[in-house]
Amino acid sequence: MPKRLLVTGGAGFIGSNFVKYILEKYGDIEVVNLDKLTYAGNPDNLKEAEDNPRYTFVKGDICDREIVEKTAEGCDCIINFAAETHVDRSISDPASFIMTDVYGTYVLLEATRALEIPKFIQISTDEVYGDAGEELSREDSPLMPQSPYAASKAGADRLAYSYYVTYGAPVVITRCSNNYGPNQYPEKLVSLFVTNALDDQVLPVYGTGKNTRDWIHVLDHARALDMVMNAEGLEGEVFNIGTGTELGVLEMADLILEALGKPKSLVEMVEDRPGHVRRHAVNTEKIRSRLGWKPEVDFKQGMLNTVEWYAHNRWWWEKIKSGEFKEYYRRMYAGLQKQ
Repeated sequence: MPKRLLVTGGAGFIGSNFVKYILEKYGDIEVVNLDKLTYAGNPDNLKEAEDNPRYTFVKGDICDREIVEKTAEGCDCIINFAAETHVDRSISDPASFIMTDVYGTYVLLEATRALEIPKFIQISTDEVYGDAGEELSREDSPLMPQSPYAASKAGADRLAYSYYVTYGAPVVITRCSNNYGPNQYPEKLVSLFVTNALDDQVLPVYGTGKNTRDWIHVLDHARALDMVMNAEGLEGEVFNIGTGTELGVLEMADLILEALGKPKSLVEMVEDRPGHVRRHAVNTEKIRSRLGWKPEVDFKQGMLNTVEWYAHNRWWWEKIKSGEFKEYYRRMYAGLQKQ
């Protein structure tokens, strides 16, 4: 079991939930969180960890080799959550995605080699597969990314694998489906729809709203990564993580509105985005059989708990939506015509 982790991007949604999960579960693991604190990196996500003597925060960019090597020194596992992650933003600004997601991963891999760190976990995504079509995406399915974000993650994914093949780097890659839960930056579907509905604002739905995703609670994702982190002999392997719970965008909107007692008239159909993937869905037989992982959070209860979290934590998201987000939201949706 690792004793000192370097978690990159640990102030983001999935990273912060993972950090809190690890600190709560284990009493002897130290966590170093390296985060650049871009718009989606939020120190408020880790208020519970601030006073924990086993937690250290370092502000820095994974593209900065000096700071990466300094923070990685003495760590026995790197878990790379750091990434630009939003598909919509990647369409208007691909450069930052390529830089962080690909070059940043390269810097981390070089540090892993130089410092002989025993394990490197690359957090990839089911976006790398592109459209699942009629079959569930398996770990050996072709990678056909359909957005600059997905392509940057596919590049990092394969770069990490190449370091395993070429240099023997102890790389493991995970590809998870769509996460939901607390502390998610409100540009993503669930957090955007919930917070908009709470303020009686419209829920913008691209195209037909029938595009489907496999939904997983962020703590089930954390549990899966915990198993990957502690398992031996996984070098060079890829693991899909998902639940098999597939819902379309309109179905998610209806569920959220029903939970909040809000009218369906808040749904607003808007022009579809370029390259919109019809279906993301992954086959998870490998992680279930090899590691014994399975999701524990019931989807409906998990969604109700998530909705309640945003309802009870306006302090967290109201200040986010009043800042940079406001201009982003206006830019993204103001010009889209109703269908």
